[in-house]
Amino acid sequence: MDELSYFIENSGASLIVCDGKSAETMTVLANELGARGETLNADGSGTLMDKARATPQQCAAVARRGDDLAAFLYTSGTTGRSKGAMLTQDNLLSNAHTLVEEWRFTDKDVLLHALPIFHTHGLFVATNVILAAGSSMVFMPKFDLDEVIRWMPQATTMMGVPTFSTRLLGDARFTRNLSAHMRLFVSGSAPLLAETHVQFEERTGHRILERYGMTETNMNTSNPYDGERRAGTVGFPLPGVELKITDPETGETLPDGEVGQIEVRGPNVFKGYWQMPEKTAAELRANGFFITGDLGRVDAERYVHIVGRNKDLIISGGYNIYPKEIELILDDQPGVLESAVIGVPHPDFGETVVGVIVAQKDQSPDLDAVKAAVQQALARFKHPRKLVLVEELPRNTMGKVQKNVLRDTYGALFTS
Repeated sequence: MDELSYFIENSGASLIVCDGKSAETMTVLANELGARGETLNADGSGTLMDKARATPQQCAAVARRGDDLAAFLYTSGTTGRSKGAMLTQDNLLSNAHTLVEEWRFTDKDVLLHALPIFHTHGLFVATNVILAAGSSMVFMPKFDLDEVIRWMPQATTMMGVPTFSTRLLGDARFTRNLSAHMRLFVSGSAPLLAETHVQFEERTGHRILERYGMTETNMNTSNPYDGERRAGTVGFPLPGVELKITDPETGETLPDGEVGQIEVRGPNVFKGYWQMPEKTAAELRANGFFITGDLGRVDAERYVHIVGRNKDLIISGGYNIYPKEIELILDDQPGVLESAVIGVPHPDFGETVVGVIVAQKDQSPDLDAVKAAVQQALARFKHPRKLVLVEELPRNTMGKVQKNVLRDTYGALFTS
């Protein structure tokens, strides 16, 4: 609820739409923040639809320019406050039209849509491509393995995160025959293991197409539709998108093959962070290049490789998680002196969150109560899967916590 309050107040939202199950809580929150609350359920029922049916069938369109804001998408911040990425009409339209062309979407396609729509992948990449191409969509409230398998013979395309692929491969019903009607499987938001690529192709005959994008830009790169879809890479910059690898210290462009920070520029790049001019100036250069915070390299054949993430970003099930946001909550709990949050390998989600806690002297924190506090304050995908109590955190000579040591120590918690 703390996060929701911040999003609503910071954005100045006047309407909050929620599932009917959350209506009572959200109505209280809406009233506190001067907004109106309406409900919309997965089956299409709710007060929003009731009001929609009572409105005129036609209304005057409001003129909009390409540089007008179309959406704020909130992305995690290292300081504990989320940043509202300002996306324009042209940002969204340019990316949708480019992907329709690059991924060969037509009005004959049917997308199996099981991605969450609070994430740019499901909200804009999937939905806008379908709207731009005049395609059809099977819209699911969430990824349900049985439902995905039931609907797959009627679909031609599916966009997902690595978790989708591993869960499908874990079910014997997912066969070459079941996926015979499919034209394209797209994966992103987290790295796909090379082993998963191989297993998926052996099982179905389909080669997954990996791409690279983020909240502030939508899609930046893609493996080719025609041509080699190379495992371990995210392909090439999309038409109109410039990508370079730079030295994090100097900003100078590095030669091919060297690892550095990824910067991108193009019509897809956002306008800046809402009411955060200093953060905008730090991450969006005056020449239009956006410093993504990801580390990568470009190989001799121009394929882009994502080799790491700056600022200890955790990607779990396709969702970006900044440890600092969780650490602030953990550190505030009774009996906790300090904490360090890390991402460790997980067979299903790619990575999952582990919180390492140091107790205050002569104190014994109630770990169940600590978990409950995190669950109250943060979205579910940010909840630590495990909390570990230690006597002290490993530090270097400068006093900085060595998270690499923690990852080595606890890296096998979910894979051994």
